[in-house]
Amino acid sequence: MSSSSDVNHITNGLNGASLEEEEEIDYTDIEERYAVRFDEGLDHVIVIDGVPIVDDSKKERLFDTLKKRFRTQTGLDVDVGNFHMPFGEDEKSKGFMFIELDSADDAALAIKTMDGYPFDKKHRFAVNRFSDIESLANLSEEYVEPAEEEYVDKEHLRSWLLDPQGRDQLVMCRGDDVHVAWHNRHAPPQIFHTNNRWTESYVQWTPLGTFLATFHRQGIALWGGNTWQRFMRYAHPGARLVDFSPSEKYMVTWSHEPIVVPENGPIGPQHFTADDEGNRVAVWEVKTGHLLRTFPLPPDDEEKKGFSWPFLKWSGDDKYCAQVVPGKQIRVYETPSMGLLEKKSINIDGVVDFEWCPLSDADKAAIEAWGDGTNPAKGAKKPRDNMLAFWVPEVANQPARASVMQVPSREILRSKNLFNVSDCKLHWHPQGNYLCVKVDRHTKTKKSMFCNFEIFRMREKDFPVEVVELKDPVTAFAWEPYGSHFAVISSNDPNLGIIAPGITVKTQLNFFHLDPKKGDFRLLKVLDNKTCNTVFWSPKGRQVVVATLGSSQKFDLEWYDVDLNADLRQGVPAADPAEEVRLIGQGEHYGITDLEWDPSGRFVATSASAWRHSLENGYAIWDLKGQELQKQVQDRFKQILWRPRPRTLLSKEAQKQVRRTIREIGKQFEEEDLAEESNLALQNKELYLRALDEWKAWRAKTKADLAEQREALGKEPLPSLAEQIKAEPTQEIQEWQEEIIEETEEVVI
Repeated sequence: MSSSSDVNHITNGLNGASLEEEEEIDYTDIEERYAVRFDEGLDHVIVIDGVPIVDDSKKERLFDTLKKRFRTQTGLDVDVGNFHMPFGEDEKSKGFMFIELDSADDAALAIKTMDGYPFDKKHRFAVNRFSDIESLANLSEEYVEPAEEEYVDKEHLRSWLLDPQGRDQLVMCRGDDVHVAWHNRHAPPQIFHTNNRWTESYVQWTPLGTFLATFHRQGIALWGGNTWQRFMRYAHPGARLVDFSPSEKYMVTWSHEPIVVPENGPIGPQHFTADDEGNRVAVWEVKTGHLLRTFPLPPDDEEKKGFSWPFLKWSGDDKYCAQVVPGKQIRVYETPSMGLLEKKSINIDGVVDFEWCPLSDADKAAIEAWGDGTNPAKGAKKPRDNMLAFWVPEVANQPARASVMQVPSREILRSKNLFNVSDCKLHWHPQGNYLCVKVDRHTKTKKSMFCNFEIFRMREKDFPVEVVELKDPVTAFAWEPYGSHFAVISSNDPNLGIIAPGITVKTQLNFFHLDPKKGDFRLLKVLDNKTCNTVFWSPKGRQVVVATLGSSQKFDLEWYDVDLNADLRQGVPAADPAEEVRLIGQGEHYGITDLEWDPSGRFVATSASAWRHSLENGYAIWDLKGQELQKQVQDRFKQILWRPRPRTLLSKEAQKQVRRTIREIGKQFEEEDLAEESNLALQNKELYLRALDEWKAWRAKTKADLAEQREALGKEPLPSLAEQIKAEPTQEIQEWQEEIIEETEEVVI
């Protein structure tokens, strides 16, 4: 018994010593590594649908990309080992995957941030918690009709197009106030919405007029609808410039302040991350407000404290945007992923500038009918691919070159060598029918300059190029939006390029047109001894305004019609096209700084902005023939902008029908205009009579008060006006008039 108890005692002592030694060892790292979750369930696991389908060879590359996207968008650093993607029997993934996160809170953040995230142009993520999906498996198979939700009517973002009178809207900035108004032909704009300090700098319409952009210290805001509620806010502090893609899908902003991301700042697809630190240009998706990408400014631009805007140039269908790296390459980005096209730049040695080919109305209709190509409308033709034009200067023995490239194939469709080139400007026809390369050339001695127009015909086979020469330097060029005219301002004045008080440069206004008989572009008419320096075509073509802007002495405005009798000829070519170019109106707006046509091509707004000077600030409205309809001089006036209109929804047949019945429709509008003028005249008459009655009442009251005061002072009342006239002494004036009754002449020899 004693021996047995001793053994037990010794054993217990040894066990006690080992337990004390184990308590001194730290096992926390091992416990954390091999910890088993008992209570969390699967709330930390998320399921992502919409993942690209790949084979096993591309899995690691996809996982690396997903890891970077998660870190950029959510700030979560997820290990690749926590990615699980099932594969099918065809050895390809099934389009969804599972991700294990550290906690349920991280899973909630990932769902909030990544759900709806555009991974690329074909894949958009749908993110859910695994436990939520698992719970769906236990749903009852019996259908239960859901409760009917109350319908909430949303404001139509294009409701202004339903105006019964077909009026246009405009926005005006004066001082700290911003006014949105209806334009009336015979009366001042009818203001229906005013907001004090709506913007901290200026305002800007989106290209189709859907939204109004305002600028704030915190970023950009878009407004629209009947009640002008805020549609979306884009947090880019200090943003000063904004540019939109043609279809309003994307927006680019610039701030002079580098992006700074606070340590505990907000996280999500609408906010900057650490990867955006120090950049200044941001690209946003307008509809969702998601930040797609940011860019730094080129180092050269940083040193010069200036850069070219817009920073990105958009293709007509919003599929691509691009920027030029001068002398090296053009970088084309796909939307909405904003990744490089085919993941590489287009290397072009010496490239200076480029421009996208705009889409015509027919191209836009073809894109809508074609859709994504899977189920095009019956009879729809495949729209042509995007094109861009670029030019490179002369290098050593190689001539300068202007080229047209197809995107995304990168195929060069047409090139033209150029010699003795000082500079080039690329001017696409608004409908994409022509490309004019304005080439500034120097003589061999380099003492004088002249200009050539290299015109590419983009609707003809092999894109033939026509050369039009002008002997003088060109200061302005503009295509007619619908038609084949273009206007050019040139000058041989020795003061050209000198900016000094008292110097006015003499210019020539040149009109060119496509000769229907010979099929080439020819000089139509030249008008000398002008001072104009800017050309503004009507958005509908035919009428054009030339103006003198930026001068301290000249403020001339001239309206021209380049096809004066087109309505009478009804498609028959003119016998002398030069005679069809006529001056139809002229005027002057002192201190003019800006000019803009309304979307209908019926009115022109000119303004003198307080941002440029403080002399007679205000605006004026003119009709298409140069008749001034109204003028308002307002101190601290800054800006007036017409609201753009989207492309018409009428078919070609419906548009032709409108043109055929335009005279009958015009009579109706003329009657409405006369009625409006009559109402305005009646209102003015009522105001005059009311003012006259008020004056008579005041005069009668004043006379009565004066009579009471004279009576109180013991003086006689003043005589009436008739008595005063009768009491005045009369004076007779005699006037002699001589009349010759007969006169004869006799010749005396």
